[in-house]
Amino acid sequence: MKDMLTTTAAPPSPRDYHGANWEGLRTLYVREVRRFLKVGAQTLAAPVVTALLYMLVFVVAVRGASPPVEGVRFATFVAPGLVMMQILSNAFANSSSSLLQAKMNGLISDFITPPLAPWEQVAGFAFGAATRGVVVGAVTLLAVLPFAHLTLVHPWAVAYFGIVAALAMGLLGLMAAIWSVKFDHIAAVSNFVIMPMTFLSGTFYLVARLPEPFRTASHFNPFFYMISGFRYGFIGTADGSLLTGVLVTAGMTVALAAVCLWMFATGYRLKT
Repeated sequence: MKDMLTTTAAPPSPRDYHGANWEGLRTLYVREVRRFLKVGAQTLAAPVVTALLYMLVFVVAVRGASPPVEGVRFATFVAPGLVMMQILSNAFANSSSSLLQAKMNGLISDFITPPLAPWEQVAGFAFGAATRGVVVGAVTLLAVLPFAHLTLVHPWAVAYFGIVAALAMGLLGLMAAIWSVKFDHIAAVSNFVIMPMTFLSGTFYLVARLPEPFRTASHFNPFFYMISGFRYGFIGTADGSLLTGVLVTAGMTVALAAVCLWMFATGYRLKT
């Protein structure tokens, strides 16, 4: 009789013990990482070739014609900016292409149906994109070392600005993919927003040498602080305030995360 009265307990849900679906979050993150590793020639080799071409044009071809900048060789000054360019563009490309492809192929329900909270969905995509940005940045750094001879002067700056920049661009790519309805929209954001902001942020020159009002305007560009802080980690000097850079990049990341959370929580352009 006792056995007959015993009820069979339902299997625990992924949130019963920890309050979060860590297994689902890990699965989404691994999926995003494996996605870009499967096409390594496109996601890893191509950015390295692009960075080496920049080094060839701006450093090797004008050898002797470019004076030192901030007391360091021109190649050493330019190299961190090139690495940061690859971090920014690849982190954005990973999250934007992943989610937009799912939308275009009618597979978005595969992401919004599983028992994942909005913050878990945002975290999975964002950290997957940040991983691609950091990996591509590390590979690019190794490729340009023979030309630039970089040394780690302030490792914390390299780690902080590299990781935060990759995370912020992963979130921006996620937000752009949710907003977009076709690939032309992503291309427009990349070509008319990200690329100009990257080139106008001091990648190949000192912003302090720009005439007004361009010098002041550059300090409203968050990419300027990312590149300046990242370069500071290698050469020991920054083109702007480090404290301002830390606050701006952290604030930008938090703001983008909040927008992405709202988009997933409300189903903005995801459930229609």
